[in-house]
Amino acid sequence: MSDLILSIEDACVILGGKPFFDGLTFHIHSGRKIALVGKNGAGKTTLMNIITGDREIDDGKRWLMPGISTGYMRQHVEPSNQTIMDYVFEGLEKQKNQEKWDREYKVEMVVQPLELNVDDRLNQLSGGQLRRAALARALIEEPDILLLDEPTNHMDLELIEWLETYLRSYRGAVLCVSHDRAFLSNITNRVFWLDRGGLKISPRGFKYFEEWSREILEQEGRALHNEAKRVEQEMNWAKRGVKARVKRNIRRQQQAFQARDELEKKQKEYKRIVSKIELPPLKAEESSKNVAEFFNVGKAYNKVKDTGKDDRKIIILDKFNMRIKRGDRIGIMGRNGSGKTTFLRLLTGEEKPDCGKIKMAKNLEFAYFDQNRSSLNPSKTLKENLCPAGSDYLNVRGKQRHVCGYLKDFLFDPEDAWRAVNTLSGGQKNRLMLAKILAAPGTFLIMDEPTNDLDMDTLDMLTRMLCDYEGTLCIVSHDRDFLDRTVNKMLVFEGNGVVEGIVGGYSDYISFKKAQARKKTAPKGKNADASSGKTAAADIGDTKAAKAQIPKSPVKKSPAKLTYNLQRELKQLPDKIENIEQELARLQEIISDPDLYVN
Repeated sequence: MSDLILSIEDACVILGGKPFFDGLTFHIHSGRKIALVGKNGAGKTTLMNIITGDREIDDGKRWLMPGISTGYMRQHVEPSNQTIMDYVFEGLEKQKNQEKWDREYKVEMVVQPLELNVDDRLNQLSGGQLRRAALARALIEEPDILLLDEPTNHMDLELIEWLETYLRSYRGAVLCVSHDRAFLSNITNRVFWLDRGGLKISPRGFKYFEEWSREILEQEGRALHNEAKRVEQEMNWAKRGVKARVKRNIRRQQQAFQARDELEKKQKEYKRIVSKIELPPLKAEESSKNVAEFFNVGKAYNKVKDTGKDDRKIIILDKFNMRIKRGDRIGIMGRNGSGKTTFLRLLTGEEKPDCGKIKMAKNLEFAYFDQNRSSLNPSKTLKENLCPAGSDYLNVRGKQRHVCGYLKDFLFDPEDAWRAVNTLSGGQKNRLMLAKILAAPGTFLIMDEPTNDLDMDTLDMLTRMLCDYEGTLCIVSHDRDFLDRTVNKMLVFEGNGVVEGIVGGYSDYISFKKAQARKKTAPKGKNADASSGKTAAADIGDTKAAKAQIPKSPVKKSPAKLTYNLQRELKQLPDKIENIEQELARLQEIISDPDLYVN
C-alpha cells in the first residue's frame, strides 16, 4: 500500500457566494497516477489549486505530509526575456549549490527530449514551445505531487510517447488533465471524476473509465426511477387533501411537495450529464471523383541560422506522388517541422511546389480549421466573428440560425455572444473555431490539430460529426484515439522527405511499423525485403503500392475499439443483409413459377 501524502476531507469551497464544492473528500498516495476528468467548469483547475494550496478551502480539512512538494504545469506561461535555462531551473533556486553535472544531466534527460534550446528566450517562443518549457520546469523540479494540465497539446507523437514512458516510471504521484484518451489510458491507475459538484473515484485507470462511469450513471438512473415512483405515490396522497388537520399529516404533505421539487432538480441534473451535444450531420455537395493529384512534387526550405546565413536544406516532399479521391478521410501525423502544415498549404494553393505538379478539382470548396485560429478576430465579439455582416442570423449548412441558439450548440451561454474573443480560454476559442468552420464545411474539410484544449464532451461531438461527414477530410492530429475513430487512411511524415501512405487508422499504422521492424530483424532470405531508402507516399486513393504496404498480419486489436473502416462496414451490414434477402426472395419466387420451365 502506497503512503498517504495528501488528504482533503469534507471540504467546502464557496465561489460567488454559493457552494461550488461541498463535502469534497479525496486522498493522494505516493506513486499514484490519477486522471482528473470532468466537463468544462466542473472545477478541475480549482481542485488543482486546492492541492497546491493556492486556493484555501472555506471549510473542512486539508492535510499535507511535512516535506511533500507539489509542482504544477499550467496551460499558460507569460512570455518574458528569460532564457529557457533560467526559467526551467528557476524553481530550483534553493538548490543553487547543486553540482554542475546534475544540472547538465537534467537538461539532457528532460529539456533535450522536449526539443528545446536552453538559450532561446521565452518571448521568442511559439505557444507550443512555451508549454513544453512549462512541462520541462515541472518535471525538472521532481515534485512529490506533479500536476499536469493538458501536457500533450502541441506535441508530436514521439514526444507524447517519451512523456508516457517518463511518467510511468515517475517516482511521485501524478494528477493529469488531458483530452487525449490514449495518453490517459497509458499512464493512469486511478480516475477522479468531477461531477455536479461532487467527486467520484474509480480504483482503476482511465482505460476503464467509460465502462465504470456508464455503470455509475445507470445505477443513478435506476435509483431516480424508483424514487420517482415513491414520490408519485406521496403526491397522489397529498393531492387528495389532508382530511384530519393534524401536524403529522400536514408535515407529510409538505414533505411530499419538497420531495417532488428535489426529484425534479435531480432529474434535470441527471438529464444534463447524460445528454450529448447533438448537431445535424455534416453534408457536402458532390465534387469530382479525383479531388487532388500530386505528380512528382518536391518542396524544401533553407533553414536559416541566427546569423542570417543558410544552414541546411529541409526537405518536405521529394518526388511525391499521390491521389486523393472524393470521400477519402486522411489522418496526417509526423514530427513537428516535418512538413504537415506545408502539405495542407500546398493543398489549398497557399504555397506552390518547387517542382512537379498538383492538379486540383475545379469545384472544391475548402473549409480550413487553423490551429493558430488566424480566422478569429480577437478584438471582436463572438457574434461579430460568426456574423461579420452585422446580422443576428447566420447560414448553418443551408438553414438560417440565430447566433445565440447556434452558440448554445457549442456549449456557450447566449450572453457570451457579446464577449470579446480575447477573453475566452483556449478551449472556448477552439469551440468557437469549430462553430465557425462547421457552419459551412464545404466539400473539402481540412483540420489542423482540432482537438487541442477541447474537453471530452466537445471532442465526442466533433468525432460523431466527422464520422458522418460526406465530403473529403484531412486531419492533422497526434490524438491516436481520435484518428482511429475518424479516418480510414494515414499519411505519416517521417522527415527528410520520407512519407508513408497507409490504408487504415493509427492502429493500422502501428501494425505496419511493427511488421517493418520484424522484417528488418528477420534473417535474410529470398523473401527478405531488399529495398531500402526513402519511401514515397503511395497513391492512398487507389494504388496497388498503398495496399501492399498494409501488414499481412496486423497486431490483434481489441474488439471494443473498432477502426473507422470497421465501424462503417458494421453500420452498413444490416442494409446489405436486407438487400441480399430481398434478392434471394425475388429469385426464389422466379424459380418457383411453373411457367419458367414451360418450353
